[in-house]
Amino acid sequence: MPAPPKRITLDDLEAFAIGAWILGTGGGGDPYFSLLEARQHWSAGKSVELIDPLSLDDDDAIACIGQMGAPIAMQEKMVDGPLIARTITMMEEHIGRKFKAIMMWEVGGNNGFQPFLAGSLLGLPVVDCDAMGRAFPRADMTTFAIRDLPAYPWTMIDIRDNSVILTSAVDWTWMEQMTRKVCTVWGSLAATCKAPRTGRDAKESACLHTATKAIRIGHAVQAARRGHTDPVEAVVKSEQGLLVFRGKVTDVLRRASEGWLRGTVVIEGLDAHRGETFRVDFQNEWSIGWLNDEVKVTVPDLICLMDTVSGEAVGTETVRYGQRVSVIALPAPAILMSPKGLKHVGPRAFGYDIDFKSIFPESVR
Repeated sequence: MPAPPKRITLDDLEAFAIGAWILGTGGGGDPYFSLLEARQHWSAGKSVELIDPLSLDDDDAIACIGQMGAPIAMQEKMVDGPLIARTITMMEEHIGRKFKAIMMWEVGGNNGFQPFLAGSLLGLPVVDCDAMGRAFPRADMTTFAIRDLPAYPWTMIDIRDNSVILTSAVDWTWMEQMTRKVCTVWGSLAATCKAPRTGRDAKESACLHTATKAIRIGHAVQAARRGHTDPVEAVVKSEQGLLVFRGKVTDVLRRASEGWLRGTVVIEGLDAHRGETFRVDFQNEWSIGWLNDEVKVTVPDLICLMDTVSGEAVGTETVRYGQRVSVIALPAPAILMSPKGLKHVGPRAFGYDIDFKSIFPESVR
């Protein structure tokens, strides 16, 4: 039985910002600025409903939106609600049909906020699902790509009001390559409306109830802060995760390249992990983690860095020398760990000659 529609409050969005940033696995962009914008819209009387994907009719038209680019560029060039909303109206004009609702491209980080901002401006509800269950750097790393659903059409706008509509693509890999080139020319940041989806697509090929999950994670962190308990442990307990490592950041190598943020972070162990070293690579998001030079955890399991004291997520663009961080792992959606899913989002999809082996026992996956 589908859950009834839920009117999203500002308190929900405060929790969502915390949870989505954690689920971003280092990427998706810091949601802070979008939360500030949402506060303005909600204080002006705007809001949105969150609807269960299971309540959708099969032929409902669903807009799938998100930002594209390097997270570090989002700190300087902010895509706001009106811009992301324009990608939706552009798509409606192109396909000659109005959308019934909006869904998240990825729940992770700032990208998770985009449907709430656009929905509040356009009067459209947000569907409680996304196409990743986390954040990933490429368009061919989605559940829709894994299911071989069409990758086109696709609308893009930048902050200067340049716009592009891609009317066809051979496959998701080609769509990623073409849109990435445009995004890079624009300064590594664009607002996008991806290929329109149907209600059936959302129900059968998306990660369900991920907005609710982000809000739940945020509430767990908030409760731990109020109770002066460990917020990292609260998230681990809430989501059946694992604490992988605690330590202090001692080195950060970071560079923007081809529209992505790439690099490596080194963490020296503290407390129970004193004398050990953890290294994690990233391409917008955390991808591979080594404990003492042995592979410990890899995509698609969610690798999340959190501030050890506050429980705030640490992004690939915000991590810095001296931070006390905890590395946790959260279980990946089942579709990402399927044989087809691993071709799209496993270690080899990121250029590593490593076989995926989940850090979690079978009973948790």
